[in-house]
Amino acid sequence: MAIGPLQIIIILLIVVLIFGTKKLRNVGKDLGGAVHDFKEGLKEGTESEKTDTTTAKSADDNSDKAA
Repeated sequence: MAIGPLQIIIILLIVVLIFGTKKLRNVGKDLGGAVHDFKEGLKEGTESEKTDTTTAKSADDNSDKAA
């Protein structure tokens, strides 16, 4: 048995009645902030890995020249 659009609307209405719009707005804002911070952290991690790889590559090149 699949959940249809009418059932989803009823569930959403019940959730709004239980928690209220202000509480749901705060939860949405907090969740959006968490997702934004997570994506930012992934981006910073990728950039630092690129920097680390470039630094390690430069060190290897310098050691090859010295030998």
